[in-house]
Amino acid sequence: MDLHDEFLNDLGDNHIATNAETPLRDDAFAISDEEKIESIKKDVENILTTLGLDLTDDSLKGTPNRVAKMFVKDIFGGLNPTKKPSSSTFENKYKYSEMLVEKNIVVYSTCEHHLLPIIGRAHIAYISNGTVVGLSKMNRIVDYFAKRPQVQERLTIQIVNELQKVLNTNDVACIIDAKHLCVNSRGIKDIESSTVTAEFGGKFKEDKVRQEFLEYIKLDTRF
Repeated sequence: MDLHDEFLNDLGDNHIATNAETPLRDDAFAISDEEKIESIKKDVENILTTLGLDLTDDSLKGTPNRVAKMFVKDIFGGLNPTKKPSSSTFENKYKYSEMLVEKNIVVYSTCEHHLLPIIGRAHIAYISNGTVVGLSKMNRIVDYFAKRPQVQERLTIQIVNELQKVLNTNDVACIIDAKHLCVNSRGIKDIESSTVTAEFGGKFKEDKVRQEFLEYIKLDTRF
């Protein structure tokens, strides 16, 4: 068995994304954020205690509450649809008809298989169909969908799908180049490798347009 096969065997079949939608239960928001924090706090206490840690120590006694708040309010905050960024669009009065590219958008997400960080860059492009969106809105859309347990393939598709809805055009593309700490810090422990995913819509499926996008971004991998 070579290293690639060993890596896939370690991950199991579930590393493959099967749906563009994040798998949420129907009752995902039946309780408040505060109730979720209290419940998760107890679970974290149990994990740390089971590992043999002394939670009366000054350094550890606040950890369960910090982790619970971080899960609900921060790194998984994108699960809550009320936190979805509003994306106001504007008429393309200046008649700009070429590709618009926003590159090197920082991605901080969490792998849903080991709950370890995904860190990288997203590169987005679109061709206006009569409307434009504020540049910072693209960053906010990336951040919103990244702040949940994720699979990089799904994250890439979700970003494109959302911008297609916002801009009312299929001509949207996204490439993400990211490091997965579930690969870098555990298992095979390959600290150099990164994962690249892409989703091309509309005109970006054409070779000439896609190549122009790739020339603009040149896959800058500074993390």
